[in-house]
Amino acid sequence: MTSAYSGDLVVPPGRGVPGGLTVPAGELVERFSRSSGPGGQGVNTTDSRVELRFDVRNSSALTDLQRARVLAYLAPRLVDGVLTITASEQRSQLQNRLAARARLVHQLSQALAPPPPPRRATRPSRGARQRRLDVKKQRGQIKAGRARLRGSED
Repeated sequence: MTSAYSGDLVVPPGRGVPGGLTVPAGELVERFSRSSGPGGQGVNTTDSRVELRFDVRNSSALTDLQRARVLAYLAPRLVDGVLTITASEQRSQLQNRLAARARLVHQLSQALAPPPPPRRATRPSRGARQRRLDVKKQRGQIKAGRARLRGSED
C-alpha cells in the first residue's frame, strides 16, 4: 500500500501537461533534519524538517520539451539541475512531507505551462484621443473658472 507521502508524485492535468505527469518515487529524495523555531520539547528531538530533492536534468518522467521548459523556468532555483524544496512550518514530519510534495507539484505545474502569447502593441483610436483632449480642455476650463477675475476687487 502506498500513501500520499511515499509513492509516486502526480501532477494533475493542466496547461502544458494535458495528460498529467507522474514522477516515480525513485526520482525523489527526501532528507530529514531538525527544524528550527517553535515546537516545544519535540523541536530538539524530532527530525520534522523535510528537504525534497528532484533531479530535473536526469528525470525519466519528463519529455525533452518539458525538461527544457522546467529548466528554463526554474533556473534560478536549480543547483546542478536539482530542485530542492524545504518544508519546516509544521511540527509533524508527515505534514511537512505533504507540504513539500504539494509545493513540488505546484512548481512543476507552473514551470510546465506554456509561456503567455507576446503582447501586441496597439495604439489609441482617434475617438479615444479626441475624448482625452476634450476631458483635458474641460478640466482646464474648470480650473480657469476658479481664478480671480481681473479688475474686480472684493
